[in-house]
Amino acid sequence: NGGGVTLTGGEPTAQAPFVIDFLKQIQEIHSVIETSGYVSTNKFKEVIYIVDLVLFDIKHTDENLHRKYTGVSNRPILENLRYLIRSGKEFIIRVPLIPNVNDSQENMMKILSFIKDAKTLVRVELLPYHKTAGAKYKMIGKSYNPSFDITKTPKIFNVFEECNIKTIIL
Repeated sequence: NGGGVTLTGGEPTAQAPFVIDFLKQIQEIHSVIETSGYVSTNKFKEVIYIVDLVLFDIKHTDENLHRKYTGVSNRPILENLRYLIRSGKEFIIRVPLIPNVNDSQENMMKILSFIKDAKTLVRVELLPYHKTAGAKYKMIGKSYNPSFDITKTPKIFNVFEECNIKTIIL
């Protein structure tokens, strides 16, 4: 497609003013943002207005479990997902699958309930947890002690393709 720019790594919207300014300066270049959606709705609206495609990571639909595993509420995330769906902006849903945390059929069905009628949904990407994620901690002198069993393989409930939503398992 001629290339472009993808803003990712950590959470780009944590630096929303910079991201917005940067995107305004490169509007002639295809731009993508990968986000968890954990940002104020006003900033989220400003960012997605400028980009061409949104990669939206969603970890869990359950408020308590999301808070337990991420340390934050999922309310702003789900609010921004609802806005994204209404916005007309093309987007991809990415679900990092964590064994026995968010890899349940119930969680997948709840995600499906949010996105099933989205007109500009390009696809869903299911991202099974990869053990090498912990290697980054060692590189910065920290120990990796997740609260889930990293020896397990996440279950994959592809409820999306059953509803004719293109799905890729990476």
